[in-house]
Amino acid sequence: MECPHLMTSVFAAVEPARFPSGSPSSWCCSVCRSNKSTWMCLTCLSVHCGRYVNGHAKKHFEDVQCVATGQKRCENLEKARTQHSVCMDCSSYSTYCYRCDEFVVNDTKLGQVQKLREHLQSFSLLLSLQSGSPSLFATGLRNLGNTCFMNAILQSLSNIEQFSCYFKELPVVALRSGKTAGRRMYHTRSQGDSSVSLVEEFRKTLCSLWQGNQTAFSPDALFYVIWKVMPNFRGYQQHDAHEFLRYLLDHLHRELQGSNNGAFSTSAAQDRLSSDAKCCINGTCTVVTSVFSGMLQNEVNCLICGTESRKFDPFLDLSLDIPSQFRIKRSKDQDPGPTCTLRDCLCSFTDLEELDETELYMCHKCMKRQKSTKKFWIRKLPKVLCLHLKRFHWTAFLRNKVDTYVEFPVRGLDMSSYLLEPENTEKCLYDLAAVVVHHGSGVGSGHYTAYGCHKEQWYHFNDSTVTLTNEAAVVKAKAYILFYVQQIQTDSGSRETKSCSD
Repeated sequence: MECPHLMTSVFAAVEPARFPSGSPSSWCCSVCRSNKSTWMCLTCLSVHCGRYVNGHAKKHFEDVQCVATGQKRCENLEKARTQHSVCMDCSSYSTYCYRCDEFVVNDTKLGQVQKLREHLQSFSLLLSLQSGSPSLFATGLRNLGNTCFMNAILQSLSNIEQFSCYFKELPVVALRSGKTAGRRMYHTRSQGDSSVSLVEEFRKTLCSLWQGNQTAFSPDALFYVIWKVMPNFRGYQQHDAHEFLRYLLDHLHRELQGSNNGAFSTSAAQDRLSSDAKCCINGTCTVVTSVFSGMLQNEVNCLICGTESRKFDPFLDLSLDIPSQFRIKRSKDQDPGPTCTLRDCLCSFTDLEELDETELYMCHKCMKRQKSTKKFWIRKLPKVLCLHLKRFHWTAFLRNKVDTYVEFPVRGLDMSSYLLEPENTEKCLYDLAAVVVHHGSGVGSGHYTAYGCHKEQWYHFNDSTVTLTNEAAVVKAKAYILFYVQQIQTDSGSRETKSCSD
């Protein structure tokens, strides 16, 4: 959300001498010395732990409120309350306002929040280089106004090499001719129906990432095309990242199918698609279906006559419910209860279930609607398995978020138990490539970030800020979307990772 108090907040001067020692992600709470979930006050640069550790960051804000309440002069009251309310996560550099009790996406007129992020990123990078850590060649994506949902998805897809490499290897498509050829065009909504290509702008964006020659890239040209071809995403309000992923893949797929002139094809690219025509969606196979498409078998059994009905459904991702027994909210004094795992969510998806009265099955043998059971099997696994955890649920009037932590593996996710006919168990093993995380309490608010693995190094993508991280930080995330890449076994038995050609 946009924080109105950010404009009146007093920011401390950014001086490295005032920072604690070490990388920001390793800074400790000044009270309890915990290095878990630490937050830095943007007014005084003090570091405290988050509310789910010992809550010293919130207590720091509350202490300032008490001081403000005791002020004699009325004009000093609001000023004191406004200060010390905005803090920044020392690992992800997300900004949070305690007065609004929400994550913040806007900045001051002088861009002080982004300047601090870049300063901390440079400070962390310098320490990493001094200690011999991997160089940071990743490029962030600028937030164009609540576009963190788009940035998180784009960064995740950029870390799926067999998908992103296909687009990077496509030839440049000339969309303009004559006097405008070769010129940069600044688009506006009133420009009219000029020729645009989602595939071409997507290709340009992917090529701009991982170059190491800029800290952040502005995807404004891509966003303009998205506005034209996906009207649902026009404007600058927050959108659901999973919904955007589905629309993006669908429109990329359809545009690639419609490129009859060969503009979006190379011999190398076509070779990759030659053996993947089985699970195509709506006709011709493209890189979208080649990489993401799998097949479900839906079995429905009539409980009266026993008639079985089978249906085959292609999928690009699986949406998994978090089982209800794990959604119970507990106070800090209560036992946390069992940890929900990704296996629990997958079992809930594939387990046999009896349909309720509102979902009676039309049995063609009984010639009437009857009680029935339903079960899903995975008939064919995709190369990249996209798992969407259903964290948003509608109640009578609101859409609530399920904030339950779900434990997930980084390596060796075994999908053989959910496959109808596991012919080759080696093809059932997956490694994690990227994670999308939603921070905040509601679908129309909050903030999206992503984790991605590039050349065996994990990165955290927070709009224009990219930081080095590790597996320990990734597995602690409350995942919203998980991207798993199928392991490839070589003749020698070792695992091979597909990479772009030089």
